[in-house]
This record gives sequence, structure tokens and C-alpha cells, in this order.
Amino acid sequence: MSKTLSNILALGTVAPEFYLKDTNSADSNFSFAAIKGEKGTLVMFICNHCSFVHHVIREVVRIANDYRVQGIGVVAISSNDVNKFPEDSPELMTEFAFENNFEFPYLYDEKQEVAKGYDAACTPDFFLFDNQNKLVYRGQLDDSRPGNGIPLSGSDLRGAIDGVIYNRIINPNQKPSLGCDIKWKK
Repeated sequence: MSKTLSNILALGTVAPEFYLKDTNSADSNFSFAAIKGEKGTLVMFICNHCSFVHHVIREVVRIANDYRVQGIGVVAISSNDVNKFPEDSPELMTEFAFENNFEFPYLYDEKQEVAKGYDAACTPDFFLFDNQNKLVYRGQLDDSRPGNGIPLSGSDLRGAIDGVIYNRIINPNQKPSLGCDIKWKK
């Protein structure tokens, strides 16, 4: 497991568009415009095998369920090289989504262009956009990490989402996410 911090994409960056295959529904593709929420949009880079993702996935699903009904669009994307990491294949992404009760798309970024467009570096990596598609948060879920004894709360991400929903100022001093590095193709 390689511990990698997320990159700090500039706040105000407009969400890069994408069009990717959903592994969580039959024969569907989604774009950013299709998953965009009325109040904002959460784009998450995750994968099936990362211990950091396994540590947070239940809280991530709770956050998605809590906020989708409040006008936040939610999508998860996996960009790992499946030739080197077959456990992240689209077929196993479908299983992972089912096992974890995803009610949001789980997209496969085979060419890794979307991860590069978002400057994603690790899994999990969180990007929150407002209703104008401008980046307002790129950071950690909370201070909990595998083995550090801090309980999951989702406090950092939840605070940012609440800021989007209730038009509050979101602190620009944001802690980067920490996780497994994205497995780039050579």
C-alpha cells in the first residue's frame, strides 16, 4: 500500500466533463452533466481493493444517501490500470457496488483521462462542485485513517457539502485526502 496525498486542484476550477461506462447499471454511460445535482456535485475517485477505501466506504455511502435527496449529485469513478490490478476490473466494480449498496453510478475510467483531468492522485479522492460546476472542496473525508483509532464521521466532507447546500462560506484551507495511489498505466 502506497500512501499518497491528493493533489490540490485550484478552487474555482470548472468540473471537467466526462462520459464513462457505469458498472452499476446495465449498459449505461454517464456524463458530468447527467449526474450533476441541483445544488452541487460530488465526484469521488475510489477503487475496489484499496484499504483506505475499504475503511471509509460505509461512511461514503451514508453521505451519498444523506445528500442525494438534498440536491447533491454523486458519482464514484475508478481509474486504476486493471491489467496490473485485476481486482479493480469493471466486473468486480459491479460486485463492489452491489456489496456496498451503491445507489449512485460507479464509472470506469479505462483511459485514465478523467482522473488526469481532475488531477486525482489517490483513492479515495473527493471533489465537490457547487451548482455552477465550480470546485469548492478537494480534500479528505475526515481525520480517520486505517489503524489510527479516530472514528469515521465524514466531518470535513459533510461540512463542505452543508456549505454548498446552505450557501455558507467553505473554508479554503482544506486537508488533502490520503489513500492508495492511482495505479497509472505506463
